[in-house]
Amino acid sequence: MSLETIYDAVLRGDANVAESEVKAAIDNGTAAEEILHQACIPAMTEVGRQFEIGEKFVPEMLIAARAMQVAVNILKPLLVEADIKALGKVVIGTVAGDLHDIGKNLVGMMLEGAGFEIIDLGTNVAPEKFVAAVQENEIDMVGMSALLTTTMPSITATIEALTEAGVRNQVKVIIGGAPITQDFADKIGADGFAADAGSAPRVAKALLGVE
Repeated sequence: MSLETIYDAVLRGDANVAESEVKAAIDNGTAAEEILHQACIPAMTEVGRQFEIGEKFVPEMLIAARAMQVAVNILKPLLVEADIKALGKVVIGTVAGDLHDIGKNLVGMMLEGAGFEIIDLGTNVAPEKFVAAVQENEIDMVGMSALLTTTMPSITATIEALTEAGVRNQVKVIIGGAPITQDFADKIGADGFAADAGSAPRVAKALLGVE
């Protein structure tokens, strides 16, 4: 058992080894925070890096993210118990009119693997639902996904709804999805754009000024 073994298991997407090694590490007295910050998060950071440079592809990233999810699910109760703070709280969802969720789910897993707390609103999320999530929770960032060009206006509508509700300046807004571009993000006043799930944690950390 070692943190390196857990790192390798997550990097390779071996959920069974990740699960057994995390449990063994805990049984041996390794702190949950240490496992998270020295094995799981570095592994997912490397997965994202390899994806961005074309060494890993979506299926491999998904498998790695699932292995990480298994590890994090074991660590979560211990992290809560130890009052370990997340890097930030992020609400994510696919915007109104759009039912696609694979990309959104992957972004959620990558962000969670990077140390963020995620509230996933699902798909076809109306602007007022994003607003309510921000009002009811101490949200740091809103992440919106759209896969259809026809649902891109829903991103604009959601940003307008956040502004009208008086909560736009409380959060950073990050957007992504197949038809989304940096130009579109700039045009509608989003704070950040992630071209893919691999880059989402890096962009999110930069926007929130966290490591």
